[in-house]
Amino acid sequence: MKRTSRKIQATMLKKIARLLPVEVWKPRSPFETLIHTILSQNTNDRNSDAAMKKLRKRFRITPSVLAQARVRELIPYIRSAGLYTSKAPRIIAVSKIIQEQYRGRLWPILELPYEQAKERLMELPGVGPKTADILLAFVAKNPVIPVDTHIERVTKRLGIAPQNGNYETVRTSLEALISPRNRIPIHLSMIEFGRAVCKAPRPRCLICPLNKTCPSSNV
Repeated sequence: MKRTSRKIQATMLKKIARLLPVEVWKPRSPFETLIHTILSQNTNDRNSDAAMKKLRKRFRITPSVLAQARVRELIPYIRSAGLYTSKAPRIIAVSKIIQEQYRGRLWPILELPYEQAKERLMELPGVGPKTADILLAFVAKNPVIPVDTHIERVTKRLGIAPQNGNYETVRTSLEALISPRNRIPIHLSMIEFGRAVCKAPRPRCLICPLNKTCPSSNV
């Protein structure tokens, strides 16, 4: 793969944001955002949104309510999100911890400094670095870029992060190129770009607006 300068890399990211603008979504409560994000793991938005909608119709989405639920009660409502035999017990377990240890509130964690808050969130069942960063970015308004599979793929194909880079390497490589106020808009645009153009396993390089500068372009 040919190397590109940081200036070219930053220009490519700005071009993605300009061509594929996405409205920044407004989260519901911190706890609802957490549950929705757990449901979204290893599936697409359509499936996780459907599961969250069904779950919301049946249960109040609060730690006190979901902590009392049983796995077999949750499964019919979250089945569309996939991996429901794993996600249901995680939802119950994380609800119990938040209810018992944090009095049903996530803000005592979210208000901590970024690194400390992320470490504390990742102690919760079902919370990895991406889920933690989604909460810290969209709810707590930290200038951080959550890295999903689309963002990881695009970042590595653009030569911004090494092919063997882990989650934190990809995140920090991106953040070094993007001003804090632009990180969430570019995060959302990169996801759309990964879905529509820089697909896995076959990127649509012929129609890609970056095919003249992307080091992975096959044009």
